[in-house]
Amino acid sequence: MPDRARADVQVSTARNLRDHLPPPIARTAGAVRRRLKGLRYSYAQLPTFPPVADTPVRLFVGPTNSAGQGYAWARAADTIEGVSATSFSLHRKGQFQYADDYGVPLTWFGQPRWQRAQEQYVLSYTHVLMESLRPLFGARGLKDGSSELVRLKEAGIKPALLFHGSDIRLPSRHAQRERWSPFTPGDPLTDRLEVQASRFAEIVEAADVPVFVSTVDLLEDVPGAHWLPVAIDPAPWAQAARPLFSTGRPVVVHVPSNAQLKGSDRIDEVLTGLADKGLVEYRRISGVTHSEMPAVIGDADIVVDQLRIGLYGVAAAEALAAGRLCVSYVGSAVRDRVRSLTGREVPIVEADPDSLGSVVTDLLSDRTAAAERATAGPAFVAELHDGRRSARALTDWLDPKESL
Repeated sequence: MPDRARADVQVSTARNLRDHLPPPIARTAGAVRRRLKGLRYSYAQLPTFPPVADTPVRLFVGPTNSAGQGYAWARAADTIEGVSATSFSLHRKGQFQYADDYGVPLTWFGQPRWQRAQEQYVLSYTHVLMESLRPLFGARGLKDGSSELVRLKEAGIKPALLFHGSDIRLPSRHAQRERWSPFTPGDPLTDRLEVQASRFAEIVEAADVPVFVSTVDLLEDVPGAHWLPVAIDPAPWAQAARPLFSTGRPVVVHVPSNAQLKGSDRIDEVLTGLADKGLVEYRRISGVTHSEMPAVIGDADIVVDQLRIGLYGVAAAEALAAGRLCVSYVGSAVRDRVRSLTGREVPIVEADPDSLGSVVTDLLSDRTAAAERATAGPAFVAELHDGRRSARALTDWLDPKESL
């Protein structure tokens, strides 16, 4: 019998035996098993912590690193005189691993010895940007990092909160203001996010710390928050891009990070229909690492991002940096807010579930005009999303002069 099959049989047999034990004995056996499993971490060498700089301001960012933004904002903060930054992330199996300064797998995140070391390490910083209200010091049965905010304040550290989207966006409010909202009462994802966003909103109100959001639509959900623009390195995206409409059939790409929220079912339906007519080659992308994505996006002519939320984020910025035609539902409120904040027009082609098919066919009907339209993308990203504006958004909070 192969080793893997033998191991599966052993695990199955152990579970069957436990199923027949009296409940008190079964619980004790489970506790012993968990304790023995944890012993291997009790004496193992701790994961390495990066050295802490001696700058007046030392920024710690973590722990979600959603879409690699924790690392990107840390690099943006590094450009501020007198500031150094470190990004931390929790490495989960089955999820894309973005660049970070250090991280640990979930197995270490629950180990008391590492938790103590992590807490002491984080307390050596002057500022902490806590992403999505997730605990930084380790998993101790905490639902959020509110108690850690208190600990940071007690230690004289200046904390701030950062939200990426579904962590703070209230589904019921979104459904009221957005016709195409993916949120419906009774849907498991909607109900779970409603509870989370409501709880987090209460914590934010009581926390009395600066709050940042990564997309401008979230300014509706978190009054008084500051926009911290998503940041990318435009170079890999531009370098991997071929000239638009330089292949036989135009290539249309969709990369659904969350199919329900992005409206991928409708995107698939429309673009598959256009592909069946021979108008486009449709590529629905999954299982591709982030380092491989510039080549994927660079080989597309049109990138369809999402049709239901009413925003633009990292994926759209990457498509724009590559000079692709980015098609998405941004919405007039977000366009107006970006124009008010920056004086720039969002160069994303507007589409919704009803109009996607006609929007794509219109782009294909005049490819010269469409290609000209796409040229606005790289300049938009260079001005707003290459990290410089993100650094400016953090400067007042991180002001090194206050730390001297």
